[in-house]
Amino acid sequence: MRVPRLLTFWLLACLGWPAAGWAAHGYALWGDLRYPAGFAHFAYVDPAAPKGGELRMVSNNRASTFDKYNPFTVKGSAPAYLGDFLFDSLLTGALDETGSGYGLLAQDVAVADDGLSATFRLRPEARFHDGRPVLAADVRHSFDTLMGPHTSPAYKTLLEDVAACEVVDDRTVRYRFRKPNRELPLTVGGLPVFSRQWGAGKPFDQVVTDTPIGSGPYKIGPVRFGKDITYVRDRQYWARDLNVRRGTGNFDRITIKIYADNTARLEALKAGEFDVMRFFSAGDWARRLYGSKFRAGQLVKGDFPNRLPAGFQSYVLNTRRAALSDVRVREALGLAFDFEWMSRQLFYGAYRRNNGIFGNTDCAATGEPSPEERALMLRWPNALPPGALGPMTVPPRTDGADDGLRRNLRRAQDLLREAGWTVRDGRLRNARGEPMVLEYLRAGEGAARTEAPWVRNLEKLGITLNMRSVDFALYQQRLRSFDFDITTINFPGTHNPGQDYADLFGSRAARTEDSGNYAGVASPAIDGVIAAMVGARTRTDMLVACRALDRLVSHGHYLIPQWYAPTHRMVYDTTRLAMPAGAMPPYVSTPETWVADTWWSRAAAPAPAR
Repeated sequence: MRVPRLLTFWLLACLGWPAAGWAAHGYALWGDLRYPAGFAHFAYVDPAAPKGGELRMVSNNRASTFDKYNPFTVKGSAPAYLGDFLFDSLLTGALDETGSGYGLLAQDVAVADDGLSATFRLRPEARFHDGRPVLAADVRHSFDTLMGPHTSPAYKTLLEDVAACEVVDDRTVRYRFRKPNRELPLTVGGLPVFSRQWGAGKPFDQVVTDTPIGSGPYKIGPVRFGKDITYVRDRQYWARDLNVRRGTGNFDRITIKIYADNTARLEALKAGEFDVMRFFSAGDWARRLYGSKFRAGQLVKGDFPNRLPAGFQSYVLNTRRAALSDVRVREALGLAFDFEWMSRQLFYGAYRRNNGIFGNTDCAATGEPSPEERALMLRWPNALPPGALGPMTVPPRTDGADDGLRRNLRRAQDLLREAGWTVRDGRLRNARGEPMVLEYLRAGEGAARTEAPWVRNLEKLGITLNMRSVDFALYQQRLRSFDFDITTINFPGTHNPGQDYADLFGSRAARTEDSGNYAGVASPAIDGVIAAMVGARTRTDMLVACRALDRLVSHGHYLIPQWYAPTHRMVYDTTRLAMPAGAMPPYVSTPETWVADTWWSRAAAPAPAR
């Protein structure tokens, strides 16, 4: 996804609208907030956490450096976590519930009786880093800028049902919607708000290294381009005693270090150069975390369970390419992927296989479609992929009693033959004699070991899959212009899908450069089902639509499901860091920012008694 993490809490939102005409301290999709008005603090923080000390983190971004401070424009790379630390929003989410937002810049929110607007009253004490008050005009300016020509098209897709942002008075702003949609108050409530003074009136694409003027708990501090960036705590942060911020933003300094590759990061962790690191590699986690600091108990491996959606990390097949435009070819490629062998030989059994786009949520489709799902899909009978009205797809397995891989490859050969591809002279060729040669695009150092078994299996079918590694900047450029055959994208999941799925799978997004529709999906059936999902009036209707969407995407074989970890794996320094009591909140999607937000330094002085 290309949308800043400031928006991720409402990406967990469902659709419809609550009992209208009310004004409250927060907003919940189905009307039930976990925390009542006047609550003291979120349950997962320590309100007495001391302030001070430094957190040293590492950038997992494969970019070797950054070249701008503006995280919202399309071109260039911003420092890791800048959007998380510098910009507040009208509402903020809780990490122990989904589909809700509580007043941050806004002291309350009211939804109109007809569901066509949401009105937010700003807190009088809200301030930007330069001391100016946060006003309704700044909220409108931020919205207009994000909807302008220089930001990611994901914003335009996400906000296409927002008709306008209106200034009612200095501290009241009203968003008007083109149609009722339960997610929209959370959507607009989660947008980052920045000062009209940022960039001094320049076109937004020319706001590059101008220091951002946000209202978040941190500012940009010392910077060494190519090496690290430090965010410093704003001691005058306007919301430091607000209930939704109490017990958070505890470090005086957060330094983000940059390393050229994974090996350098790993060795730096062992040497004690930073305090916390998240692990995605099962091999690193199982075999490479050793040394004196681990033996002494200074560095500890933490496996943190969560209740997050599985997401749908996948090989993405770009259907804009002629060879990948046929659903039979795409299915055949998936049949050559042997996850069970990889799990045994490479992953130490640490991962589970993805299936569909809504894994580990109520939105996931299983078995035969319900009558309601069939009826919805049959509105577009000529646009349904093969098998969509039958059982939900199940990823092919190779661990059965017979030779599973050989069986799968025989089925793949049949599909390729039906699509007009036959083996001649040891190569798979089409009717014109052209061989099937595909390119797998990856950024920087790649996980060649994980692709190698797939490459070997494809060779048995006569298909050549070449590995192409490029630097991160070129990788981003090629993704934005859809200049690739196959790549890997780690799509985050959600319990409550909404308009953001039009950016991932909508026909308009397929034609829009820099959208999230990397696969080039352009189906009137999928467009219609997404519209039904977004416009659902009840949770039941929403589940019917999202399960139908799950079936259409899966049977279209646009994605080859990869794998996911049911826990967050992190190594952290127990001598430098302390954490709140209790388990990690269940809906933490980015554990590094949970650490930065709610943990504290053991070197910090105890908080004064209140």
